[in-house]
This record gives sequence, C-alpha cells and structure tokens, in this order.
Amino acid sequence: MTTRLRILDDGAWLSVDDARRVSVSELWRLDEPDFCECDLADMVVENFLETGVDGRTVQVRVYGQCIACGTKSTTGWVPVGRVVDGEFTDIDREGVLTSMADQ
Repeated sequence: MTTRLRILDDGAWLSVDDARRVSVSELWRLDEPDFCECDLADMVVENFLETGVDGRTVQVRVYGQCIACGTKSTTGWVPVGRVVDGEFTDIDREGVLTSMADQ
C-alpha cells in the first residue's frame, strides 16, 4: 500500500494521504546538538522543507527557531509519525524528539 506525503501551503502543513496532519507553529522539544547550543532546543516550527520515510517512520526536515537561545536553523530528519497497516499515527511531539541520521 502506498502512502502519499506532501508539503502544502508553502511549507505550512505536512499532508499524509491528502489530509493535513502536522502543522507549523508547533513547539517541539528537540534533542539535536547541531540545531543550537541548548541541551534541548525548544523550537517553534516555521516551515517544512522536506519529507521522507525510513521504514514505517515518517520524518521531516524543518526550519525553525529555538525560543530559549534565538537560534534559527534547519533540523536533520525528525520523526513525526508512523505508517502502520496503511494508517498514519502521530508520534507524541510533546515529548523530546531526536533527529535521525541523514538519509
């Protein structure tokens, strides 16, 4: 079964099978030392840049700003959901997200 991933509205939404599922303006707690110097970045997502799949994991690269230190940067691949039995399931983005190795 194929799952269609698209970025909509000039980077404002991640669409999964023609349904808007993840939006910008979310606050993500990010464990990614390359993003900024904070131990854990509190990042406001400003723009989706790329989407991809690693196995069943849906991941994105985003541009955002750490509200603690002010750094604006692009992330590595960050998981936002999984596709199981053809259905998209959100990953809890209120927890700490860890970027995955570059594809």
